[in-house]
Amino acid sequence: MNELRPSSEGENSSRFAFLKGPLLARWAPIPLRLIVGYGFMEHGFAKLSKGPENFAAILHALSVPAPHFMAWLTILTELIGGFAVLLGAFVPLVSLPMAVLLFVAIFTVHLPYGFSSIKAMSVMAGAPSSGRRAMNVTSSTSPASQPLSSVVLARWQ
Repeated sequence: MNELRPSSEGENSSRFAFLKGPLLARWAPIPLRLIVGYGFMEHGFAKLSKGPENFAAILHALSVPAPHFMAWLTILTELIGGFAVLLGAFVPLVSLPMAVLLFVAIFTVHLPYGFSSIKAMSVMAGAPSSGRRAMNVTSSTSPASQPLSSVVLARWQ
């Protein structure tokens, strides 16, 4: 009774015929480029704004070799690769290093520690005290300057 049957009026008379034309094929990659390019650039700017040395401390806690070099390499890959994807230029060239970054992040950080950036503190739990200090953006003793995670944990104890 409610079967899907081909239209008797022809294939081009469908309500969704516009989805089959060359116009959609030309414009379909635009939202993907915007999302992926912006996402990579945003992560690169976030690492840059918090200081590459803080990201290098996280990499050091994860036992990444040459953490300062790898921190800058990651930041530049995210910024340059994201911008290239956003523009649609050199996508085959920049997609491989970007894919490597994603797989390394998935298997070394996100699967063991979760996808929340607040859980980055657990990455630093085994690091030396100087590495833990690098995670705290401020080193003042006032409660307003303490990381939110330490304030929440203090209330639960």
